[in-house]
Amino acid sequence: MSDLHEIDARGLRCPLPVLKLRKALAGLSEGAELRLWADDPMALIDIPNFCTESGHTVLAEEETRGGHVFVIRCGKAINC
Repeated sequence: MSDLHEIDARGLRCPLPVLKLRKALAGLSEGAELRLWADDPMALIDIPNFCTESGHTVLAEEETRGGHVFVIRCGKAINC
């Protein structure tokens, strides 16, 4: 994955991780990928749901010592 964009949403609570993700995706072109770190337990539900509803793809989700990390591909969407 070249030129992977990164978002650190650790310490932020719902809905802020999704809002940061949406803002970051709005500035990316279709097919771009980003990595998001989050420690809010709701991110496990919110991030995949947001991606599904917005046309983006969660490529990977991994539990880390401090929370979770998601790898997301920007899909063909109005805001992307």
